[in-house]
Amino acid sequence: MENEKPTIFTIGHSNHALENFLSLLNRHNIKVVVDVRSQPYGRLEHFNREYLSTELKAAGIEYIFLGRELGARRDEQDCYQDGMAVYEKIAALPAFQEGLARLRQLALTSRPAVMCAEKEPLDCHRAILICRCLRDSGLRIAHILADGNLEDHAETEKRLVKKMGVERTLFEPHLTEEEIIRRAYDERGQEIAFRYNYEEMPQ
Repeated sequence: MENEKPTIFTIGHSNHALENFLSLLNRHNIKVVVDVRSQPYGRLEHFNREYLSTELKAAGIEYIFLGRELGARRDEQDCYQDGMAVYEKIAALPAFQEGLARLRQLALTSRPAVMCAEKEPLDCHRAILICRCLRDSGLRIAHILADGNLEDHAETEKRLVKKMGVERTLFEPHLTEEEIIRRAYDERGQEIAFRYNYEEMPQ
């Protein structure tokens, strides 16, 4: 364990019972849960911010809220285009970059798990936005799946490319692997990005 490459884990709380969620964290020796939900509340009370932080502390796990820095539903209106959050614009925010720096530091000193709501990494900005920005950091990135297994982010990217159906064609025969991956990220980001309903649009 001591010689393991510094790693950023991710996890989705999904609809797990609290005991199951804690079991997943303990299975992978997670020391810090980094909550990146913009709105850390929902229908499952045990995953509301205050309740969860108390339960994690009782289990010997630190809780850090970085939803303001790394959340995908932003208050900064210049991150939106036609009511849709644009991940490229979010990634350029100083606050977002500060959040990434905090994550990188945590990975060097502890075992952090970036937590959001979605069970599947490909459905969540933790993989499509945050991990995309960290993929060249030199750190290992691993997703804790709902069944407790780990998936390295490189394997997640392979699933992403397959899901989005991005491939070389007769019209673009010279696409590189990196260009294919980048296009898959862009397309998936547009699919899952937060969108305002018309009546919610800020005036």
